[in-house]
Amino acid sequence: MDLKDIKDLILAIDKTSIEKVEIEKDDIKINIYKNTGTINSRGNTNSDDMYLYEDKNKYEDIVKDEPKSTEIPENQEDFFIAKSPIVGIYYSASSPNSDSFVKVGQRVKKGDTLCIVEAMKIMNEIEAEIDGEVVEIYAQDEDIIQYGQALLKLRRI
Repeated sequence: MDLKDIKDLILAIDKTSIEKVEIEKDDIKINIYKNTGTINSRGNTNSDDMYLYEDKNKYEDIVKDEPKSTEIPENQEDFFIAKSPIVGIYYSASSPNSDSFVKVGQRVKKGDTLCIVEAMKIMNEIEAEIDGEVVEIYAQDEDIIQYGQALLKLRRI
């Protein structure tokens, strides 16, 4: 089971009334719980919260080939790394039939929408913090994004 399979499973369960799934396969164990209106550890009542708990030692073997945000160089003088301010799911366009907000080589102005990160069914537009040219896009549609993860690299103009 790879990261894409896990992500697909989370999205499939989110669309059903299933509240709890436990899977044990070979050396990996995955427990997915969907909160159905109880108060969570943050004191919020959210009927659509989903939580994924995994055996981290075993899970690291699956994602060891995935790029990590720490491998991407920090902001350099001529470049700016747009990072995610939240945990969520990455989308390059506003809908599956729409063009991407940005493409490599495209110039953007401060405030232009670069992408969307969906968190708890809320679409959060990630805007350019500088005027620049898109040099590299690190994420792909429907990737699970972590807080502080690099999304795009911009060259300052």
